[in-house]
Amino acid sequence: MPIRINLLAEAKIKEEMRRHDPVKRAIFFGVFLVVFALVWSSSLQLEVMIAKKDLSRVQAEIMTRTNEYQTVLVGKQKLASVNEKLASLKQLSAIRFLHGNYLNALQQATMDGVQLTRIRLNQAYDVKPAVPNRKEDGRVVLGHPGSSTEKIVLVLDAKDSSANPGDAVDKFKERIASQAYFKTVLNPTNGVKLISLSPPQSVDGRPYVLFNLECNFKERTQ
Repeated sequence: MPIRINLLAEAKIKEEMRRHDPVKRAIFFGVFLVVFALVWSSSLQLEVMIAKKDLSRVQAEIMTRTNEYQTVLVGKQKLASVNEKLASLKQLSAIRFLHGNYLNALQQATMDGVQLTRIRLNQAYDVKPAVPNRKEDGRVVLGHPGSSTEKIVLVLDAKDSSANPGDAVDKFKERIASQAYFKTVLNPTNGVKLISLSPPQSVDGRPYVLFNLECNFKERTQ
């Protein structure tokens, strides 16, 4: 029986041992893990860069929206202020004091022997500015809106030259107080007051007295 000798058997065994060497496998596996980690890290960095870019874009949009919101708030406050002023002007226009009304009422309250020599109208406004809410000792103290109080005083200088000068003064005063217009606009108490009465005088033998009436209108606040 012939004997066969394989001279390359030892080399093949060594090659097989090198192929199945666990250290080499570990090295290859380690290199693979390192490469995978590098690839994964690079992908994470790319995602972070994209996320930062998106974050910057979103923050810019939020800032734009915030600025637009603040602009809208400022515009809303201005509009509210303008509407408030417009409402006040409309109210003032609706209740404004008309000089023709009291002049017409004076014509309807004339008396024989009594002559108006001068009319003086004092019209003043007591303005109180608005006070905003404020914090004091941890609590809110409420303020109040601004207001304007109208004060009107009508002074009538007159001359009584009736048959008995001085007798018509009280009658004229009562006529002014009872006249329809003055009855609605004057103060219910002391609406018409006699503030001065001169001694009897005469011109060309015609006696007369001078007197002054003060008409106090109702105060109006708005």
